[in-house]
Amino acid sequence: MDFSLSEDQQAIADLATQILDDKASHEIQRDLEKRKGLRFDRELWSALADAGLLGIAVPDAQSGAGLGFLELAAILEQMGRHTAPVPFYETALLAGLPLARFGTEGQRAKWLPKLAAGEVIATAALLEQTATAARRDGDGFVLTGVKLCVPAGELADLVLVPASLDGSPEIFLLDPKAPGVTLEPIETTSGMPESRLALDGARVDADALLGGAGRGAEALAWTELHATAGLCLLTLGCCEAALEITSEYIKTRKQFDQPISMFQAVGHRAADAYIDTEAIRLTTWQAAWRLSEGLPSDKQVAVAKFWCAEGAKRVVHAALHLHGGVGVDREYPLHRFFLHARHLELALGGATEQLVKLGAQLAAEVA
Repeated sequence: MDFSLSEDQQAIADLATQILDDKASHEIQRDLEKRKGLRFDRELWSALADAGLLGIAVPDAQSGAGLGFLELAAILEQMGRHTAPVPFYETALLAGLPLARFGTEGQRAKWLPKLAAGEVIATAALLEQTATAARRDGDGFVLTGVKLCVPAGELADLVLVPASLDGSPEIFLLDPKAPGVTLEPIETTSGMPESRLALDGARVDADALLGGAGRGAEALAWTELHATAGLCLLTLGCCEAALEITSEYIKTRKQFDQPISMFQAVGHRAADAYIDTEAIRLTTWQAAWRLSEGLPSDKQVAVAKFWCAEGAKRVVHAALHLHGGVGVDREYPLHRFFLHARHLELALGGATEQLVKLGAQLAAEVA
């Protein structure tokens, strides 16, 4: 099956690459890291908004480009290649896609034009520390519970929060600065900003229920599937970049007057990393294509995430080992791809969780 991008899709990927090469270079990111603040580059964020990339999957009616998941996927791969210090995945995918697909007319009109313009940052809180529940309160709802590892939580102006309402899941649009909401920063090894979101009687209005009552289960399953595929695309980009850096290094690093790529052990390790990266590419783009076509994709997404957990770990470890001491030098870019790949490995479930999902799906088919 051919997963090559169309000319228009490749042009979008090339535009993202051009912006990221210019504004998310290793030197710029290293300077940002030395400041010890949140890993967020506002200049890059503005450039992505001005280029129309933040609204690539936002409908035309809400000032977006009106394109689909494959176009968004092409950008996400480049975001991973550059470990871009912006909440693109969170805003464009975690929040933007569910709003565009399930949001009411009022919700889409209120939020999507601002998302496309880069005026707001949004995210979704998909992982629970303690069960999150909603109860009716007059003409609104009250939320209680704790969400863990909310990506870009400290930066967000809007958080999509799944919660149980009358025994069924629903998704609520929450202002993270509202009374009853507490955000605590979580320190991550990759530097990606994440937060613990505690809800203690946080009140939202009736129109904060995504898409209206009764669509929560469908919206949550759809969002989690696309969110997991998005993580795979980011991981693919990390592996591609790590492999490229390593390939160049082993061709130029000499020992005994020979490039170390000529040594059998080095060549075999690099070849294994290449095979793993290609397996990640194949499974990830198969899952992305099926999602874009509206086909059943549960198994394909789980397979892709399994490869991104197991295969990416091997790729970045090989890259680090083949570099020797250079690989752990923070003035050299490889460490960033290593840390991001290991972070993404466990997000929304690592290899074991994906195998459990696959096992359950296969068992259900047999039954």
